[in-house]
Amino acid sequence: MKKLMMPVAGLVVLLSSCVSSKKFQQAQDDYTVLNNKYTQLQEDLKNCEKDLVKASNFLQTSENNNANLKEQLKNFKDQASNLQSTNTQVLGRLEDLSVLSSKQAESVQQSLAKLAERDIYIKDLQGAMARKDSLNMALVMNLKGSLGPIADDDINVEVDKGVVYINISDKLLFTTGSYDVNPKAMNVLEKVATVLKNQPNIEFMVEGHTDNVPIKGGALRDNWDLSVLRATSVVRTLQTKFGIDPKRMTAGGRAEYVPVMSNSSASGKAANRRTRIVVLPELDQFFQLLNPGTTAEKPAGK
Repeated sequence: MKKLMMPVAGLVVLLSSCVSSKKFQQAQDDYTVLNNKYTQLQEDLKNCEKDLVKASNFLQTSENNNANLKEQLKNFKDQASNLQSTNTQVLGRLEDLSVLSSKQAESVQQSLAKLAERDIYIKDLQGAMARKDSLNMALVMNLKGSLGPIADDDINVEVDKGVVYINISDKLLFTTGSYDVNPKAMNVLEKVATVLKNQPNIEFMVEGHTDNVPIKGGALRDNWDLSVLRATSVVRTLQTKFGIDPKRMTAGGRAEYVPVMSNSSASGKAANRRTRIVVLPELDQFFQLLNPGTTAEKPAGK
């Protein structure tokens, strides 16, 4: 009987050992999954921190620009206030001396009215500038949010002197010497088109840029041809595949004549080979501000 119980006890110990081993293996697998998730979350956190730094820099630049504009506007308002006060005093003295003709009095009153109009104009201009800065900020943040974690070497969104620029590298859009849009670039162009379609009043220009390496052979004569055809390829894609109104777009080629870096190195050449989307300012609104009481008419087709 004892001999029979000893193998059974050994079997129980063996089964217990197997169960513990399986649990241990499962725990190891769970740990590996959790560790991978933790690593991915750390990477996502780093990307978010980078985006936050970029957004903070952009906000700081906008705040500095707004501060300069506010100081200039304050100076204009102070000048207008001083002139209005001086003219009022002069008018009062002339009236007291009874030497002011009715025609001269009317002229002075008109001058005072113009000063008041100028004050309103300054306030309107200040409001327009603030609205434009806000729209540019919203457009940039929407573009960055839509494009996601794409390397800055491939696509970069920036604001320079109140104009929004979207720079896309040629290695993302085209193969060397070609002006046919790469299928792999369609996802990026679709995201850009989605944001631009949500701003139907915005017009923009697509510019093609090259390095200074001459075109050799083929139907293209020079970099002018290549840059123009690349710009028209992008415009045509935005129109036919993603439904952007062609009346909102302009295509242009700049060849190698507007570089962002020196062409003396491979990295400089790569930076210069790019397609740039330039968001055009709404000039008709500023014409209205410069000519109060008039309505700017858009050219036919606009």
